[in-house]
Amino acid sequence: MLTQDKKQRNWKPIIKELEAVFDKKSIIQRREELLTYECDGLPSYKERPALVVLPRTTEQVAKAVKIFNKYNVPFIARGSGTGLSGGALPVEDCALIVTSLMRQIINVDLENQRVVVQPGVINNWVTQAVSGAGFYYAPDPSSQIICSIGGNVAENSGGVHCLKYGVTTNHVLGVKIVTPEGDILDLGGQIPEMPGYDLTGLFVGSEGTLGVATEITLRILKTAESICVLLADFDSVEAAGASVADIISAGIIPGGMEIMDNLSINAVEDVVKTNCYPRDAVSILLVEIDGLEVEVKANKERVAEICKQNGARNITTASDPEQRLKLWKGRKAAFAAAGHLSPDYFVQDGVIPRTQLPYVLKEIEALSEKFGYRIANVFHAGDGNLHPLILYDNSLPGALEKVEECGGEILKLCVKVGGSISGEHGIGADKKCFMPDMFSEADLETMTWVRDVFNPKGLSNPGKIFPTPRTCGEAARAKIEVARNSPDVELY
Repeated sequence: MLTQDKKQRNWKPIIKELEAVFDKKSIIQRREELLTYECDGLPSYKERPALVVLPRTTEQVAKAVKIFNKYNVPFIARGSGTGLSGGALPVEDCALIVTSLMRQIINVDLENQRVVVQPGVINNWVTQAVSGAGFYYAPDPSSQIICSIGGNVAENSGGVHCLKYGVTTNHVLGVKIVTPEGDILDLGGQIPEMPGYDLTGLFVGSEGTLGVATEITLRILKTAESICVLLADFDSVEAAGASVADIISAGIIPGGMEIMDNLSINAVEDVVKTNCYPRDAVSILLVEIDGLEVEVKANKERVAEICKQNGARNITTASDPEQRLKLWKGRKAAFAAAGHLSPDYFVQDGVIPRTQLPYVLKEIEALSEKFGYRIANVFHAGDGNLHPLILYDNSLPGALEKVEECGGEILKLCVKVGGSISGEHGIGADKKCFMPDMFSEADLETMTWVRDVFNPKGLSNPGKIFPTPRTCGEAARAKIEVARNSPDVELY
């Protein structure tokens, strides 16, 4: 067993040792304060941690981890808590290491185009710190104004601009980590190519199972000479998808390409009121082109022509920074705006080949009819990263289980057509049951060997990524049923 029974663990000696490392305000024990940390951005699953610590330095993280190791306490690193796969979900009788106070931008090196930050730094702060000098940080999740770099590293987050510039792993040069045993290691370095094993690449996307990032060296990019955003609206989602495929086939690689369907369009306009998205459109396609001015001008005309050939009704272009932001504002707010459509929604995150877009969207529509739930589609069209939002009411008995089944069918569909069960949200606690649909037993065993080398006692973010009999399938459903029928048992 990973932990002792909750009633048997004596937290007093653990807290006493932690008090030698942290001031009392940085150790959270009160039950009502711990409620804040019982889930991340996936509120379907909840578990209250036994303890939370708020470090400010690498050394404090290392000392805390060593204390947790000494007493066999499972621990989980958490940043802003915006993750959508339950990656920061507590487990029973655990401690959280919350890095939200580690928010220093340690060094800005414009000449070498790199920035060193602590994990609690908010994604958008990096660009704000360097934009005055004509630079920016490319990975831009929709939650970039609140999500932290540490969480982005853990989940290998993407964003609108991942089509051309890649996801987080493509912009991390090095990471200082605290291993699950409390040692401090430097992975990678200050230069793009380091000899030896790519341990930085291994760590990025490992979802806290290989340790805790405490300093991250990021690559920043020079802002393009010219940027233009096009918005095209269509009478079908398939026409927008065909435009995406044709744009790529024409040899044009936009900075980003995003599709939203009618449900999402109207939700955004109701909430954000951009007055840019036509409410009667079945879908819209946003395309951002950047580069040299002459290149942008030529590609803008070609993209507009391709969209018209695929039946675009209207095309709006914006080169002014404020107008560009206005066109993107609705897409960035799409997840939040979905709350206007339904009391609850369940977000999925699958990836498919671009050529399969028309087929997969039709299949998702069929699943919507089969399960009886509306599904709003918002996705990074350029790299085939789908974000179907299944709209439901969690207060209705059995609704969550039915929605989860629908979401699972969408993930299986993605794998069936040659895709993946995650593009940027990670596996976490939410999608680990679907790992065998994508990987063989040998694949999964090899991955667990890697985890066990770094994390031999299994204390660092246990119960994530890899399926176990007690958390998947019939056993998990049995646990839910027991919790429902017993007032003394907490669900999850």
